[in-house]
Order: sequence, then structure tokens, then C-alpha cells
Amino acid sequence: MSKVSFVQKWFMAIRPSSLILSAAPVLLGTLLAFADGVGHWRAAFFSFLGAFLLHILVNLVNDYCDLKKGADKEGDYDPMRGILVGAIPSEEMKTAIEIVIALFLVPAAYLILRGGWPITVIAVTAVASAIFYTAGKRPLGYRGFGDLLVFVFFGPVAVAGTYYVQSLEMNPAILLAGIAPGLFAAGVLMINNLRDRDRDKAVNKKTLVVLFGKEFGWCAYHIFIFFACMLPLLIYLLTKQHEITFIAAGVYFLLLPAMRILARDSERDAMNQALGLTVQACFIYCVLFGIGWFF
Repeated sequence: MSKVSFVQKWFMAIRPSSLILSAAPVLLGTLLAFADGVGHWRAAFFSFLGAFLLHILVNLVNDYCDLKKGADKEGDYDPMRGILVGAIPSEEMKTAIEIVIALFLVPAAYLILRGGWPITVIAVTAVASAIFYTAGKRPLGYRGFGDLLVFVFFGPVAVAGTYYVQSLEMNPAILLAGIAPGLFAAGVLMINNLRDRDRDKAVNKKTLVVLFGKEFGWCAYHIFIFFACMLPLLIYLLTKQHEITFIAAGVYFLLLPAMRILARDSERDAMNQALGLTVQACFIYCVLFGIGWFF
């Protein structure tokens, strides 16, 4: 894997398969909006585009900064992340980061014009978080804040923001619905940090798994998934509507293999399999919950 083409190296850097995690909450917000009769196709399109560009920005900045800080070693290939570390020179990566930020201004401008100051706040904080997650002297991802950021931006912010730019209104049930994909995303990060615990510890990357240990990470993953799957019941109890969303809770059973892997196997390939299953489960959950909201 030492030689890759121009297309291959950028495909690995962007990691298209990882974008499922950013598509899921935007899809959920869009389904909720259309189910409520307030959907807006153009706003939905630019929401998806903005989410994809932000996720690509996170991937590029992470690869660039982790290599600089020693969290990744040049020449390493990670099949789950789909990257060959150091395949792209630093200057090229910096240029790509600047291009992605410039491209993000296009959907951001439309969404800000439509949604006003709340979307401006979301756009600015999202870009800042994407950059300073691994960049800077005190990167947030190296100081135990990664799980919180992932939960917030892949959960309530993404779902509620997508719903808001289409409907130009908000209600508490939509914010609650956004908690589930945020918990799934936090679960994905927890597996990633369990897998990379030794490497992270060696470079003083203080993830929650490094700070509190593997058992904490394993238990946190279970708690995240359990509460994500219980949210349809909570929302029904509060609203007395949309009981068909209960079908989304069945995703819990799809993740039993991932839970077994985390309980007994610490091999990278097995952990990568659990990570992939969790990403897929998040997307399936959002589709099922969104469909259930129509009834």
C-alpha cells in the first residue's frame, strides 16, 4: 500500500464511507420536516452538502494534525479509516483544507440567508470545532472533549438545524429526536478510542478511554446505544404521538454482535467491524425513526 494514485489518496483522505454518519442526522431532520408538512427541498439539499463538507474538513484536519502530533505514523494504513498516513504532503493537505472551507461557504451562505442568526452561530461553531478538534496547542479532541462535540454536532444540532432551516420553527420533540444520532456518533468515537487507546496514550491524547480505562469505554458504549434506542418511547410518552417510531428501537438487536466484539476482542480488525456496524445502525435508526414520524 506504499504507492497510491492521485485519485486513491484523496479518496482515502476524504473517506466517503464515513460520511454516512453525517448524512444520518440530516436525513432524520429532513424526514421529520416533511412528515410535519414543512419540508423544503432546497434547504435539505444545502444541509446535506454543508454536513458532508464539514465532515470532510474534520477528516482532513484530523489526518494532518494527528500525523504532526504523532498520533498517526507515516506509512501506516488503517483499513477502517481508509487512509495511508502521510500519502499526501502537508502543503497539499493544507491547501485542500482551505478549499473545503471555501466550498462550505456556499451552502452556509444559503442556509444563513434562510435561517438567520441561529444558523450563523451553528456554522461558525461547527467550523471552529472541526478545526480545533485536533488543531492548535490545546486541541479539544486531545483533552477529553471529543465525545461531547461529536454528540452535539452529529446529534441535536444537525437534526434540529436541518429541521429549522426547512420549517423556520422548532419544538422540543425535534431536539429530543436529535439526541439519538448524537449518541450513536459518540458510540462510534468510543469504539475508535478503545481501538486506539495505546497509541493515544503514548502521544498524550487524553480521550475518555485513556483517562478512565477500557471498562469505562465499553460501559459508555452500551449506555449510549441503550438510551438512543429508548428515545422513541420517551418521545411518545411526552407527545402521545408517533408510536410507529418504536420500530427504530429494533436497531439495538443489530448491534448485539458489536457488543460481543467489544466484550471479548481488542484486535483492530474486530474493533473496526464493530465501528462499521455502529455507523450502519445509526443510519438505519434514522431512516426507521423518520419514516415512523409520518404516522
